[in-house]
Amino acid sequence: MFDYTPYLRTSRFPHIWCTGCGNGIVTKALLRAVEHSGLDRDRVAVVSGIGCSGRLTVYVDFDTLHTTHGRALAFATGLKLARPELTVIVITGDGDGLAIGGNHLIHAARRNLDLTCILFNNQTYGMTGGQVAPTTAASRLTSTSPDGNIEPAFDACALAKVAGASFVARGSTYHATGLETLLAQGIAHAGFAFVEVLTDCPELFGRHNKLGDGGRMLLRQREVTVPEAKARRMAPEDLEGKTVIGILHREERAEFAGEYARLRARLTGRAAAS
Repeated sequence: MFDYTPYLRTSRFPHIWCTGCGNGIVTKALLRAVEHSGLDRDRVAVVSGIGCSGRLTVYVDFDTLHTTHGRALAFATGLKLARPELTVIVITGDGDGLAIGGNHLIHAARRNLDLTCILFNNQTYGMTGGQVAPTTAASRLTSTSPDGNIEPAFDACALAKVAGASFVARGSTYHATGLETLLAQGIAHAGFAFVEVLTDCPELFGRHNKLGDGGRMLLRQREVTVPEAKARRMAPEDLEGKTVIGILHREERAEFAGEYARLRARLTGRAAAS
């Protein structure tokens, strides 16, 4: 039995997440990933933005930054460049990371700085009233699309890959053990790692769309997801309405902080020689 207590600020409990919310599952998977990766807790920093996911930095006992809306990756970039020896993990939501913070996501991926960005995707703005979000599926009901969403949903993983992320993965709260593995692999990757997590909001998104309680929504994830290895063998028409989970992209390329350090060393050497 895994003991989460050493990793938690128990004085901050009880938490504010709603019954059936998947954020607790993601938090526990992350803590197990940190433990099983053998990381020194005093050398792990967790940075979050605004939204339901952002409360994670209140509850976990690492060095943490709870930052402004959409700016978690900007704060994390400065932290990693100033303290490159730290393992820096970024917690963001689909609204925080893809709407107001979308530009920071693009450029963090482009730079390939050694950060692990975990994006909680619950298809809605859960903290502020259940408004339509960049990842809300077409036809879904929200407080600001009561007649159905007419916008196409954002594919966060496709964006991260095209922007230059060298590790891209997607997991779900139903597949909690697999999620732990994906997070551990993302943390170990030397470069920008982006992990999208499908996590449910039964209180607002689920209620608006009559998807049932948290348990029913969790089981629905099993029905609509397909592992990447299986998806490669499926015809495109069979993948319609399905979401692929697993490692979607991985490559080795120059990491930004290392390149920056080498540039400074060259400039310092050139100045000394002159």
